[in-house]
Amino acid sequence: MGLLEGRVAVITGGGRGIGASIARRYAAEGASVVINDLGTTADGSGGDKGPAEEVAAEIRAAGGKAIADGGDIADVATGRRLVDAAVEEFGKLDILVNVAGILRDRMIFNLGEEDWDAVIRVHLKGHYSTVHPASQYWRQQRNAEGNYRIINFSSISGLDGSPGQANYAAAKMGVVGLTYSLAQGLAKYGVTANAIAPGAATRLTATVPDDKRATKRSAEEIAERSPDNIAPLAVYLGSERSGWLTGRTLSAAGYQVGLYSNPEIIRQLNGTEPWDVEKLGSLMETNFRRVADGLPPSVFAAQRTQN
Repeated sequence: MGLLEGRVAVITGGGRGIGASIARRYAAEGASVVINDLGTTADGSGGDKGPAEEVAAEIRAAGGKAIADGGDIADVATGRRLVDAAVEEFGKLDILVNVAGILRDRMIFNLGEEDWDAVIRVHLKGHYSTVHPASQYWRQQRNAEGNYRIINFSSISGLDGSPGQANYAAAKMGVVGLTYSLAQGLAKYGVTANAIAPGAATRLTATVPDDKRATKRSAEEIAERSPDNIAPLAVYLGSERSGWLTGRTLSAAGYQVGLYSNPEIIRQLNGTEPWDVEKLGSLMETNFRRVADGLPPSVFAAQRTQN
């Protein structure tokens, strides 16, 4: 029996890359899956429902349960349709996996409004499109022990601030904030929410120009960067075993899985009256600067006593 036996999942971006790997692995672990993919190019142009249909057909041929949808995930009607399809076809919804995304990379000074809007739309509105009806469904179940799961996809590009991806980085950090909010807001309905920042070779990463790439990879390195290596973490997070973990961002790349810390204040100035700007600046330079530059607090404290 698989780790997801009897569970039902909606997976966006499930026709290619990471989403397709997750859909196949979910089905192999016993889940019934609703696969959504608009089938666009990497920049969001065009559309082809073939990829979603192909993955669903492959799963059914292997004895699994899957249906496909080729709708635009940033259209709220699509998100509603996916949730309804899961309930009508398979009787319920347990897991929502939001993978769908596009890239339109530019330095911020070359980034047009249309490219900003398109990326924000797919990533952020695309998450809202599915989370909104899914959360309504789970709230109606009134089951605090429901073991419902939301798995969102962020990116190292957002967490590290990729310089040529201002739109993508902003959207992916927005996904992190959304995940924090969902974890707190939906906990009493039996829902956990986590985000994955993946590292894998996909058709999106293939858009990186040759002169920006590292040296040619070996066969072992290519295998390590397979999207299939992201799927095990997504399986675990979708299982009933993962209920202890919520509101966190995890990394998955190759054969490594990591847990990010959540933002927290690491040093604070406490005043007793409105700040004088000159005094505030001096105190920040004395107390924050070395920490912000990356020195451990213990090193900072030692150096401060010498100044």
